[in-house]
Amino acid sequence: MTDHLEELCRFLSRTTFEDLPDEVVQRGHQVTADTIAAIVGGSAEPEVLALTKSLATGSVGMSTVLGPGQKVQTATAAFLNGTAGTFLEMDEGNQFCQGHPAIHVLPAALAFAESHRLAGEQLLLALTLGYEVAARIGIGATIRKSMHPHGTWGTVGGAVAVAKLAGACSSEFRETINVASTLGLGTSRQTMLQGGTVRNSFAGVSGQMSVMAWDMVKAGFNGEHDGLATIWGSVLSEHWDPAALTDDLGTRWEIARNYFKRHSCCRYNHGALDVLTKICADTPVAISEIDKIRVETYSLAAQLNDRSPRNTLAAKFSVPFAVASTLVNGNSGLASFTWEAIGREEIMALASKVEVVEDQALTEMVPDYRPARVRITLKDGRVLEGFTRTNRGDSEDPYTQEVLTEKFFELTTRVWPYDQAEKVFAAAMKV
Repeated sequence: MTDHLEELCRFLSRTTFEDLPDEVVQRGHQVTADTIAAIVGGSAEPEVLALTKSLATGSVGMSTVLGPGQKVQTATAAFLNGTAGTFLEMDEGNQFCQGHPAIHVLPAALAFAESHRLAGEQLLLALTLGYEVAARIGIGATIRKSMHPHGTWGTVGGAVAVAKLAGACSSEFRETINVASTLGLGTSRQTMLQGGTVRNSFAGVSGQMSVMAWDMVKAGFNGEHDGLATIWGSVLSEHWDPAALTDDLGTRWEIARNYFKRHSCCRYNHGALDVLTKICADTPVAISEIDKIRVETYSLAAQLNDRSPRNTLAAKFSVPFAVASTLVNGNSGLASFTWEAIGREEIMALASKVEVVEDQALTEMVPDYRPARVRITLKDGRVLEGFTRTNRGDSEDPYTQEVLTEKFFELTTRVWPYDQAEKVFAAAMKV
């Protein structure tokens, strides 16, 4: 019987920067810049500012809290940066693992690399390998429907990145994975649906545990023989396929199959918003003319059917609100998902007219596609309709570098002066 974990660990120990294809290196640059932007932009949110002040006061360390710039302990920096990077719902993701690998991996890798004076190719390689492991666990696992993927397999990915930076051998990688596999969270999907902002800390906790997992291994702690098989075979998952760890390993790179976001909300909204954008570009629609809106989509997106979100997180996980706010504001940027937007009667009235339903045929297209059909019925009887299989920003319909660059400066200049953002962007794109 093949020991897929052992094969994976041998791959992790022997892979060098020179083994990475050019397109993987380029995507790694983009993911680094994009994730830093999400972190810095999110660091301006009130809850993150308050948490940073609380944890950074009196703290002494060598790792930077991105945005405000305090130096704290490595694990604390990973926690705060991972938390900040989740707040705006602008961090990248991978549709095949149904989660967001980079925001779990990069904060831990950055914090550890800075405290150990590592950078450049070492950091990019660690990010790529940590991303690979995190995504492959997500692909191999059928996570329980009641769970949120944040804070789960990402802990292992972050720990792998830290171990690579530390120069781990194959056996150390295995021990790190086994320890980290038991340090993930048992998360509730209802947090995102009900606006429980504790959910925004899940990736941060993963980063913190990733750093601690390596520290524990170096201190002599150990795990079971195959922690992934136990955790994902019987605890957090309904099914576990260990072969996903090694399928096309070294030829198919998960970071190269990622997606980037421009809509400032959960990606399950994006299909509907992409269709909506095209409909409105073809036929301008006045809000007063709309009688009702029907969104047909896949099962995960159809769950986002709350017409009266209670806070900004719930708004980002509401198809009715996302559709209504985008129509009223004319865009789906940060301003469309604020407390001010939630308080606008015009938006909430329109959201009450949006129906979201699952189409089983569309659900069957997941994970290769993220389809949506939007039908706007006007008061004069006309019907405006559109459909998409893909979402803007994924590997089938990627954003240009110009779009990603614009996003970087839009988010980072919430906190940094433009010249500082320029320097960081240049560094990230050449790591």
